[in-house]
Amino acid sequence: MSEAQSTPDGEERTAHDLTAFQQNILTVLSEEPQYGLAIKRNLEAYYDEEVNHGRLYPNLNDLVERGFVGKSERMSMN
Repeated sequence: MSEAQSTPDGEERTAHDLTAFQQNILTVLSEEPQYGLAIKRNLEAYYDEEVNHGRLYPNLNDLVERGFVGKSERMSMN
């Protein structure tokens, strides 16, 4: 994960600029695209403890803002 990403402000960032928790989120996402709850469950299995929403979602939002992951809405199938 050393590939550099350009941010909207033109600043270049790498995975080395991320926290260990953020890097673990990227590791989980590298296996397959997932939504928040699935990411949370995979991280809880890795850490063997609960990962609360107040920790997960701000870190996901930061990864989106930095351009490491994309964000989309989940569509319901009616």
